[in-house]
Amino acid sequence: MYSYSGITALVTGASKGLGKAYAHELARRGAHLVLVARSGDALREVAAGIRAEHGTDVTPLVADLTDAGQVTALIAELDRREHTIDLLVNNAGAGTVGPFLTSSLARNVSSVELNVIALLRLTHLLGGRMADRGHGGIINVASIAAFQTMPYQASYAASKAFVLSFTEALAEELRGTSVRVMAAHPGATDTGFFDTSSATMNPAFTDAPEHVAAKTLDAFAKGALNSYPGRALFRPVTWITRLLPRATATRLIGRLNRSLGLHRAHDLDGTAPQDPAAG
Repeated sequence: MYSYSGITALVTGASKGLGKAYAHELARRGAHLVLVARSGDALREVAAGIRAEHGTDVTPLVADLTDAGQVTALIAELDRREHTIDLLVNNAGAGTVGPFLTSSLARNVSSVELNVIALLRLTHLLGGRMADRGHGGIINVASIAAFQTMPYQASYAASKAFVLSFTEALAEELRGTSVRVMAAHPGATDTGFFDTSSATMNPAFTDAPEHVAAKTLDAFAKGALNSYPGRALFRPVTWITRLLPRATATRLIGRLNRSLGLHRAHDLDGTAPQDPAAG
């Protein structure tokens, strides 16, 4: 069993939502924290709350992870502060909802840069150091959306499919070392993902971020390669493309998303719906 006590964990997208829940749960388990997000005031408020509640060391660092220069500056700041990261939680994420061709190209590109490119950069930079030291861990937050194509969430699901494939491949490359990698696949979670979209989530089918965070860390501690930290009904969704031809599965998911009104979804404020994990 992996112990979180005394380690230093870096959580991206930690200013609210699932990232905030990961930060609190890690602190509850005895970890020291480096919290990263774009929203400085909110991030510092989360850090202060964790210090007051758990009494652990918390370092908030503001960075836009879609900016390569800011990622480089983040690593330099970690070095300046002599922080050695034992566990990286790549949680920051974003997505667009609605028909791809009528949504903003810039917003789709930005979400892929955060979900994929930023995750790659941090995994390479901090994972390489873990490999050199001979110990460490990485949790990449994907989604049950990673397992099938999703019309009306096309780029989001595709980016999470990348996270799934990349994580499993890297885990195999690191097999036999003391650096472990796991992908987490939550389902619908009450993080406000659709807050800036005309789309809505049914509260009856969403999980609390605190529940997802705790189950994710439990699974990593037990050595899982993939974690399904949402309610049990979400995991069968990941079997669809294993049991059906992909074209059939895509049509079924498209039909489901149309029934939910996602084919009419649009952004309310001119920006992509942001997972609060993105901070």
